[in-house]
Amino acid sequence: MPFTVALTGGIAAGKSAVEQRFKAHGVHVYDADHAARVVVEPGSDGLAAIVTAFGDEVLDAQGRLDRPAMRQRIFSDRAARKTLEAIVHPRVRQWMLEAAQADVGAYAVLAIPLLAENIGHYRWVDRIVVVDVPETTQILRLVGRDGIEEGLAARILASQAPRSARLALADDVIDNDGPESALDAQVADLHRRYLALAGARR
Repeated sequence: MPFTVALTGGIAAGKSAVEQRFKAHGVHVYDADHAARVVVEPGSDGLAAIVTAFGDEVLDAQGRLDRPAMRQRIFSDRAARKTLEAIVHPRVRQWMLEAAQADVGAYAVLAIPLLAENIGHYRWVDRIVVVDVPETTQILRLVGRDGIEEGLAARILASQAPRSARLALADDVIDNDGPESALDAQVADLHRRYLALAGARR
């Protein structure tokens, strides 16, 4: 198993910007959101399980998962959401594990937005890095990025694990409350650290 780093952070914390900087150092980044799409592609057992649970009406004209329709279905139905999660989440975790195992780089990064909520399933990672910003900054960014009201932004934050829970898991913290350019040096420092840690384990 290669040296594996889990990257997480709350919504609008700037995980994507950090991912891009790790990629610029030649590191392979595997994203749980990407995995969630892959495991329900047409022909997959994941999509078949969703159709079995919810019916053909969750498919679009091309036979793909109709994501807007699925979101509407689970938005106000907690049982439906739990059913969908029980289908998708284990497949995402397996995809991420297999991707990490197959990686041939110096180390691999797994981008997992909901790591704090699912940490019990990711105890096998070697290191956890949290992209951290104050909740007030998250709300401002959500309002500016998505054009939503502050109240909705606050409710979205409240649906995720609190900032304190993420920080409690962190081996390393990236402060992204300043200009995005400030990420360059922080990621470069962590890249050197992870190369050393990975090399020491070989």
